[in-house]
Amino acid sequence: MAPRSRQRRHKKPPSSVTPMVVTPPTVVTSVPLTLSKPDPSIDALGFFSLDNNVPGLSQLILQKLNMKSYEEYKLVLDGGASVSGFGFGCLQEMFQKMEDTFRFCAHCRALPSGLSDSKVLRQCKRCRNVYYCGPECQRSDWPEHRKVCQELRLVAVDRLMEWLLVTGAFVLPSGPWPCLAEVVQGWDTWFSMRCLQLDATLDAMLSSHAMTTLWASVGRPKPDPDALQGSLKRLLTDALSRPLTLGLGLRALGIDVGKTGGSTVHVVGASHVETFFTRPGDYDELGYMFPGHLGLCVIMVGIDVSAGFTQSTSISPLEPGTVQLSGHRGLYHDFWEEQVETGQIAHPDLVVAFHPGFHASPDLMEAWLPTLLLLRDYEIPTLITVYSHQELAASLQILVDLDTHITAYGANPFASLKPEEVYSNPNKQPVYCNAYYIMFLGRSCQLDKKQLEEKVDGEV
Repeated sequence: MAPRSRQRRHKKPPSSVTPMVVTPPTVVTSVPLTLSKPDPSIDALGFFSLDNNVPGLSQLILQKLNMKSYEEYKLVLDGGASVSGFGFGCLQEMFQKMEDTFRFCAHCRALPSGLSDSKVLRQCKRCRNVYYCGPECQRSDWPEHRKVCQELRLVAVDRLMEWLLVTGAFVLPSGPWPCLAEVVQGWDTWFSMRCLQLDATLDAMLSSHAMTTLWASVGRPKPDPDALQGSLKRLLTDALSRPLTLGLGLRALGIDVGKTGGSTVHVVGASHVETFFTRPGDYDELGYMFPGHLGLCVIMVGIDVSAGFTQSTSISPLEPGTVQLSGHRGLYHDFWEEQVETGQIAHPDLVVAFHPGFHASPDLMEAWLPTLLLLRDYEIPTLITVYSHQELAASLQILVDLDTHITAYGANPFASLKPEEVYSNPNKQPVYCNAYYIMFLGRSCQLDKKQLEEKVDGEV
């Protein structure tokens, strides 16, 4: 198939991409507030798929937020509308309503509204993460739940502690790396490198007013300091997994970050959650991974990019030693025609897709196909991450069928260490963000299907 530049079609007027620059490291930019047409959204797909396992769960979540529809929910988050009653009067109310969205029987999937007056959903006392409508369901569920109970205990703590990141109370340790970047091959060496600075940061956080307020508001006993410190470390890896995975791609694919004019990375399929909580400084670590770089521009493109992602109104020239973040709402192949082909935006040195999910549904695959073919035909170095070994195998097979040249794949040394439960199916084994990666470049994969199956089956 020829590159899309040879398959011309009527072009829409170019839309603007707005970056923002931060010194040593990072800034973010503004995006168009509307889409030209609705397109498959992995955020929306994930939200409505909750009902497949727990009928009515999506409506329960909207009810707790005083929302009438998912569209209204997204509009409010994007600042496009105000809704009477949206929000919470105090932290206690917020945490209570958040916990209410987890209240369904993990065995029979009953919601509170479906129970008789004599029944009340009660927590598993071990993990404090799942609920049961009675002893019979809890006993029946134990053979499955016991496999994940201990891990779900971490999930229950992390989802509360994450509030400290959202509010900015927990500030990640930052600054130039005190050792050669080549030495930092994963979290063990990263933690060792940041040891003294990290210890001081964690100690200050554990004794902070924000920590005290958090646990006074959640309505459950405060874990011991070791458990809280472990949670902070997991949250730290979750926040830094994306920028350091970008760095892994730049390093593994041999991208020259010392070239004149700087380097450009496009993050495709960027979600609302990724961009809504992104703030200046979050990608500083990417810059410190490459001392002496001549500027790194990271542009996040996706139909779910948060409208409030950035503040800048124009793209500035890249300055050596800075990381520039920007956002564009739309499909990547449209962005390519409107911005890259017209020369308004630099050709990417690397394209990254965090959990694209194109294996999950025909609609998502249809939406992703033009982008995947574009990346293949223009021979753009590309890195994709997935949650699990199962997703790795399915995604590899799709890329083989598309005749891409897979250059590497495997476990990501910078995968998040924070376990994530399958929200509507809590007894399913938790997954980890960016657990595996796939890199490809151009056409003609060197592995046939039989060889690929053998290699994937042999992976740990």
